[in-house]
Amino acid sequence: MIYELDGKKINVEIVKKNNKNTYIRYKEGKIYVTTNYFCSKLYIKHLLDKNRDYLLKMVNQSLRRDEMNNSFYYLGKKYDIVKANFFDMDDDRIYVSSEEELNKWLKKQISIIYKSRLDYIYSLFEEKIPYPNLKIRKMKTRWGVCNRKNNNVTLNSELIKYGYDQIDYVITHELSHFVHFNHSKEFWNLVGKYCKDYKKIRKSLK
Repeated sequence: MIYELDGKKINVEIVKKNNKNTYIRYKEGKIYVTTNYFCSKLYIKHLLDKNRDYLLKMVNQSLRRDEMNNSFYYLGKKYDIVKANFFDMDDDRIYVSSEEELNKWLKKQISIIYKSRLDYIYSLFEEKIPYPNLKIRKMKTRWGVCNRKNNNVTLNSELIKYGYDQIDYVITHELSHFVHFNHSKEFWNLVGKYCKDYKKIRKSLK
């Protein structure tokens, strides 16, 4: 059965069971209707028409999920993921053989980029602060963490989705905590000393 929705023709797969109710769902480009043995195609079409808005919502949600799965952000820019038997990258596409290969490459890039930016920002500081141990992990609520007890600076791996300005701001923020372990006026003055546009950059991370 074919159903036209928003100008697009979509295959409808009908699964008949000993059900009292009829269930409609959308998955992988198809509409699935699970219903009882006595339900006719005419009645199913009537149900689809009646639930047209709900169907459109499901289709649009699925398209957004597919877009997220087929693209990713790297240093503030969106790249489309293209499946290929080689690895390469151009202006707006990245060619990879598998998700595992992409994650392996991304992990390596995060380590290289975070370390180089940490070294650079650290070299700017005129204040006497320890050279930190860099830790990288995915965090839900923080972009960075400073632990003065063991001289650790932890950076969120998700920062790689943003540009160098955001990465440098977070590093500056955490290094400033070695001088002021609070968010006092003096702390923000120190952050501003090495990151002039920190207020604007900070907003972009919220």
